[in-house]
Amino acid sequence: METYDALLASITPATGRTRTILDPATGEPVGQAPVHTVEDLDRAVAAAAAAQPAWAALGHDARSAALLKAADAVERSAEELARLLSREQGKPLNGPNARFEVGACAAWLRAAATTALETETVVDDGETLAELHYRPIGVVGAIGPWNWPMMITIWQIAPALRMGNAVVVKPSEYTPLSVLALVHVLNQELPDGLLTAISGGREVGARLAEHPAIGKIMFTGSTATGKAIIKSSADTVKRLTLELGGNDAGIVLPDADPKAIAEGLFWGAFINTGQTCAALKRLYVHTDIYDAVTEELSKVAAAMPMGNGLDENNVLGPLQNRQQYDIVARLVEAARDSGAKILIGGNPDADQAGHFYPATLVTDIENTNPLVAEEQFGPALPIIRYATIDDAITMANGLDVGLGASVWSTDNAEARKVAARLEAGTVWINKHGAVDPRIPFGGAKQSGYGLEFGVEGLKALGIPQVING
Repeated sequence: METYDALLASITPATGRTRTILDPATGEPVGQAPVHTVEDLDRAVAAAAAAQPAWAALGHDARSAALLKAADAVERSAEELARLLSREQGKPLNGPNARFEVGACAAWLRAAATTALETETVVDDGETLAELHYRPIGVVGAIGPWNWPMMITIWQIAPALRMGNAVVVKPSEYTPLSVLALVHVLNQELPDGLLTAISGGREVGARLAEHPAIGKIMFTGSTATGKAIIKSSADTVKRLTLELGGNDAGIVLPDADPKAIAEGLFWGAFINTGQTCAALKRLYVHTDIYDAVTEELSKVAAAMPMGNGLDENNVLGPLQNRQQYDIVARLVEAARDSGAKILIGGNPDADQAGHFYPATLVTDIENTNPLVAEEQFGPALPIIRYATIDDAITMANGLDVGLGASVWSTDNAEARKVAARLEAGTVWINKHGAVDPRIPFGGAKQSGYGLEFGVEGLKALGIPQVING
């Protein structure tokens, strides 16, 4: 286990261009990130391609054993990783935040290592024996986001490594230190050259997407960037797993218990201060219980402390960057100007250091309002009133994205009927955004394609091969 200072020093380059990363809560420097070039990327890809065959030849059992050791390494450095993550990304140490994220990294590594992937017998009729196998792709490119930089990086690289691939990671320019530190820790248990993080700008990401030696791209981020990756990967016919933008809807049925669901609704929407792809971003509540739900939800929101992530008392932090802060502020002000009611929040302290925007609930808002129709990706939740379930479903399905959705009810059977009518990759019942390493996860419509997690996630990192004899 390294100290925090030693961990930070291990990823601080001795030579070459660097960039100062600032704490979004204080504006103070966190550390120096290398500014890698396209040439650095090319060297990393070449090293990965050289290391991959020997790694693939080890077989599933040996690779899984290495991933389990990597999970142990993450746990040995968990507090140091969480502190760095909190300072760079802004999320607090406590609550479903920095320590939670580092713990999830270890959990997903272990899940990838221990999920069984058996050879599938397709036909065995005495004359034909056809078996379906999954072979390594080769080198996988992983492009991650700034909201859950460590956890989503693990979502990408753990199954890729388990399936016998090498990986080159390109972290977000906003949160490179967290990913560089995580990769440093993982590499304590992995062969040289197999896993590399390249911290560069857009030109590095563009090169990764088009690189002829990259067999697959995994990307989590905006729909616009995902479309650009699709185009740039086309000439080399890369395999793709894309988890893109979402604007998740939740529907509260008239039989729901407002007090019982209030905390679940809050964390569904405000986990990571709302900066989560599969967070609850539009809430539709039946008119009969609309006032009761908004009242109970406002009580929960008012009790959640926001501030510097290193303060053990806080569970909400700043927005990670000023660009995202400005988006949230613009959408809330547009809602206010339209006549919607700001039930709580909506008035950030202009004198406060950092990108803090208060937890905000907006009521009496039209479904066509920009705060509803656009993905805010921050701590502002519009709550829309509906009269019939058909109206709610029509509104929930009315956008061109469909990552997740949720239904809230005391009647599970009725909730499942509503869930079956929603256009989303995952629909949760009485919870929202609860991902599980055993359960496939992916989007519908323009929220991307491909599945992660579980057996299906492993298959997505292999090339299917049928042996027919």
